[in-house]
Amino acid sequence: MKLICIGRNYTQHIEELANEKPIDPIIFLKPDTSILTKKQPFFIPEFSEEIHHEVEILVKINRVGKYIEKKFAHKYYTEIGLGIDFTARDLQGQLKAKGLPWEKAKAFDGAAVIGKWLSKETFKNVDDIQFQLVKNDEVVQSGHTSLMLWKIDELIEYVSKYFTLKIGDIIFTGTPAGVGKVNSNDKLKGFLENQEMFSVTVK
Repeated sequence: MKLICIGRNYTQHIEELANEKPIDPIIFLKPDTSILTKKQPFFIPEFSEEIHHEVEILVKINRVGKYIEKKFAHKYYTEIGLGIDFTARDLQGQLKAKGLPWEKAKAFDGAAVIGKWLSKETFKNVDDIQFQLVKNDEVVQSGHTSLMLWKIDELIEYVSKYFTLKIGDIIFTGTPAGVGKVNSNDKLKGFLENQEMFSVTVK
């Protein structure tokens, strides 16, 4: 099982971090050790003073595929979820400045929250899904899959050129604007079309 993450897939998020708009999807991986155990709090790691929340739509792969054409991509997933890509923004900035990989800032233990899964059939159109992250009862991120630069099926086509997709693999499809720092005792809740998908306490 692997977590395949997409960076810079929403224009407003690109702008808020003053990044360059990519020509192709940006891909990075998280190991399975980065998955936060369900019902466990997220502990801020000692190596960072600026952990940011990044809420994202998730897609779980349900069959093996390689070089998947966009028109067939819908056959490779039946479930949609919501999660958080926790990011050590200060460490990421240092790594980017040196032209180094991001893994230490993105793939550390507990850096991936994976919430509940809903059947794809729950939604009339996977390119028309609204989602939110609520921190301490305040909406801090609000996104919509229609605003993705690369939609879900396009991501599956692109990713499968480079990585064989296997049953159980999860694609993190990118985060909208509104990322921000988390602090001890913050309560984070994710909503997919007004349905609560996860709840995490920060320690």
